[in-house]
Amino acid sequence: MSTTTIRMPEDLKARVATAAKRSGTTAHGFILAAIAEKAAQEELRADFDAVAEDRYANIVASGKTIPWQEMRGYLEDRVAGKVVKRPVARKLAR
Repeated sequence: MSTTTIRMPEDLKARVATAAKRSGTTAHGFILAAIAEKAAQEELRADFDAVAEDRYANIVASGKTIPWQEMRGYLEDRVAGKVVKRPVARKLAR
């Protein structure tokens, strides 16, 4: 484990101390948890962006997609518990 120094305004330091006490941990533990949570959040965002970029590249390469109204109807039916056939991607006329 390594040591890193962070400087923070006194008001933020007080807020961290209060929040840590309220959550039953130390300020150090609270800060570590907050940093780990933020790092995990950014990793999820990066994964989401990568999937979106891959899907968009597939659309561009194939020229196939599903119209939003068709997909929305499919999703609404699924949420309503209906058994529905998944829409098929196709080239759309422009």
